[in-house]
Amino acid sequence: MEMLQLTRREWLGGAAALGASVALPARAQSPSEWANVARLIQDYVDSRKVSGMVVTLGFGDGPLTAIGAGVDTFAQPRKSDAESIYRIYSMTKPITGMAIMSLIDEGRLGLDQPLHEVLPRFRTMQVQKVYDGPITSDNLEPAVRPITIRQLLTHTAGLGYGIVQSGPIAEAFRERGVVPGLVTRLQALPVFRGTAVQGLDVFADRLAEMPLVYQPGTKWSYSMAFEVLGRVIEVVSGQPFDGFLRERFFDPLGMSDTGFQVPRSDAERMTTSYFLANGTLLPIDLGSNSIYLDPPPLPFGGSGLASTPQDYDRFLAMVLNDGLFEGRRVMSERAVRLGTSNLLPDTVEPGNAYEGGAWDYGAGGRVGKDEEAGAYGWAGAAGTLGFVYRPLDLRAGLYTQYMPSMAYPLIDEFPAAIRADLAAAGRA
Repeated sequence: MEMLQLTRREWLGGAAALGASVALPARAQSPSEWANVARLIQDYVDSRKVSGMVVTLGFGDGPLTAIGAGVDTFAQPRKSDAESIYRIYSMTKPITGMAIMSLIDEGRLGLDQPLHEVLPRFRTMQVQKVYDGPITSDNLEPAVRPITIRQLLTHTAGLGYGIVQSGPIAEAFRERGVVPGLVTRLQALPVFRGTAVQGLDVFADRLAEMPLVYQPGTKWSYSMAFEVLGRVIEVVSGQPFDGFLRERFFDPLGMSDTGFQVPRSDAERMTTSYFLANGTLLPIDLGSNSIYLDPPPLPFGGSGLASTPQDYDRFLAMVLNDGLFEGRRVMSERAVRLGTSNLLPDTVEPGNAYEGGAWDYGAGGRVGKDEEAGAYGWAGAAGTLGFVYRPLDLRAGLYTQYMPSMAYPLIDEFPAAIRADLAAAGRA
């Protein structure tokens, strides 16, 4: 089988391109009337570009509107709905980011605190002189400043990423088990090769032995920072990372179907993940026998969660409502507002901010500026995305399963369909 030649942007899964314009007209009077959104979903399903797709929409703390079509997997008849379970991959990052913001708000961690004060092995870092070049001493120089929590939250710490880097450092990541996620058991596919080490502690320690690809604080570069932040949470809180998320978010928000492992009793609702090769969808992780049904080697803070559309909508509702959910305070307003604001460090070199400065970046998610101000969210590598848009008090999510997600223009088409429906409601 000839594999697609994937660009780095494609493997960011739309994640690095999330906000395709989400500047929207004024709030619609009838949020349940989403004809253009429904048509978009149906067109993708009817043309068999995807097996199924679900969209969630809501305003403020109002009820969820879920629109779905198709099936969770071509092999089974279960219709896709708000309870279908999806690999949300990098949509894990905003959840990890908000967990860090909670600890900062409580004074247990500092936004600009050096990472080595929590994880000492990151005290003395080396940096590649030539990006993705040799990892030998002649291509390394000392870091000019320490890695900080702010840099980790904004992908400006200089850490590499297995889905971004190439050459010797990418191979070293795989050999050392610094593999930042689960995709498939099909190790014969080169792009998915590698087995992660056991435990966030080992993962962080081994990553600390690897050189940085950029000087800390100088460039935005998608990275394994959120796995490191998962370990930071463990050390600072004294709890396992997955337990911390369960206590702080999943239980209070009623996100009962969200976690780093899917119970086998829920396999019927687990979607199948497909790889798009030469226009054909090839199953790479069957819902009935998903790799997510097995205990993960570690809770991947940047890519590891499985969730449902209705579960993730609860997280978005909490963010949109400044930390409140159904009258209960889950986070402080201050923590949410800071996490959804621009956190890029002042040391980022001109022209090297996120998307060249067209967008800002907050705690694990893209932050709107100018006409996009008030938008915050992120996307996943297998066709999921979720965002909030404060000017309209809007929360929105889209869920399907194919890789690479940038093979289809959903990241542009979904916001466009929302805009069209809101305009049709007479509030353009």
